Amino acid sequence: MDRRTLQSREQKSEVTGDAVGKTLCRRVRELRKKRGWTLEELSAACGVSRSMLSEIERGNANPTLAVTWRIAQAFAMSLGELVETPTATPRVEVIRADDRAYHYRSDRSCRIRTLSPLHLEKSVEYYEVVLRAGAALRSAPHFSGARELLTVQLGSVSVTSGADSAALNKGDSAHYPADVPHCIENTGDEEAVCFLVVTYTG
Repeated sequence: MDRRTLQSREQKSEVTGDAVGKTLCRRVRELRKKRGWTLEELSAACGVSRSMLSEIERGNANPTLAVTWRIAQAFAMSLGELVETPTATPRVEVIRADDRAYHYRSDRSCRIRTLSPLHLEKSVEYYEVVLRAGAALRSAPHFSGARELLTVQLGSVSVTSGADSAALNKGDSAHYPADVPHCIENTGDEEAVCFLVVTYTG
């Protein structure tokens, strides 16, 4: 790939990112006002500080994926619905493995990376989940009707949904309700790598 092609692709990526960022700032402000919420009320609903929300609405802050997800939850929306932009997007969109903008969570026990473009997420979200040995990803109930489809690429895990649980090994998949407390736990001695699809209905 020559330098001009690389620069062109980088510029297109920046334009797409700018469009999504501007849409997010506008949408947060519009949705808050539509509901008649103050910044303090939105802050209480999503757990993001008032000052950060103010900076986002003014376009002075570039929120992380985790912050954006919290705001979306406060408005009972998916990530894609919150940041959707009507502008045209490339036919082939790429999320690079080292693009930390798509890292939903990254710590010693767990790494979650979204694999679906934020502005395209409507009723489905797609993630890569990496769990260290002995680590667990515990989740509170999602929206009513939500379900998860988990496929194990490496290692072994235990999946619990409500009162039910199942053991999964490499290549196994499980489909379960996600509108109840649920958990994915690494039961092996090595790192576990899973692909997680979250689906919403209604």
